Amino acid sequence: MSSQIDRVVTELRGRILAGDIPAGHRVVELQFAETLNVSRTPLRIALGELEKEGLLERLPTRGFRVRSFSVSQIADAVDVRGNLEGMAARLAAERGVTPELMGQLKDCLVRGQQLIDDALRHQQPIDAQQWSEMNLRFHTLLVEASGNTVLSSALHFLSQTPMAGAGALTLQGLIPALETVFIQRAQMDHVDCVQALEQKMGARAEAIMREHAFRSRENKKALIARLPRNALL
Repeated sequence: MSSQIDRVVTELRGRILAGDIPAGHRVVELQFAETLNVSRTPLRIALGELEKEGLLERLPTRGFRVRSFSVSQIADAVDVRGNLEGMAARLAAERGVTPELMGQLKDCLVRGQQLIDDALRHQQPIDAQQWSEMNLRFHTLLVEASGNTVLSSALHFLSQTPMAGAGALTLQGLIPALETVFIQRAQMDHVDCVQALEQKMGARAEAIMREHAFRSRENKKALIARLPRNALL
């Protein structure tokens, strides 16, 4: 995505999660184009991205509306995702990961560490957008390595719950200090999982991904609790 679209996605996501745009609110393109000082084309693309994240739902007539969801729904969806991804990791370890896929998984590890190192070096928040994109790729590759297409379909369905998908690990920089700690731990989990895959330790790989999801669930609850207000109903 372009930097302009990224900015609009981040701004709207933050407003929705903070409750500035409440659940059930209809998103009018013209209004938000003026408010965010952006043309309607990038705004329309940004709204489509937020629909993919589960924060917006497309109306039958036209436009979008902010979805209603609860912390417990998010937690339940992440729990199920952990079980499915744990299964994917076990299957991948048992059947063996191809050199090509293993190389791509390791590329994700390198990219994740680069993002963390860059942020620490410059004493800035981790680039949440780039981390989320990398994180989604890592988890997608893991499921691909399992060779189970039904798992992939089930996880795609789960990702429609707001903040439950692998691409929504953080609140995209709304609480940077807390998110940095969580991301550093997530990176360690990724490294441990890849090592287990290389050693074909199915049970260990499964346990790592289940624990990874548990931490993700607790982290999201902690982040939401720290918001001054939120849109969860």
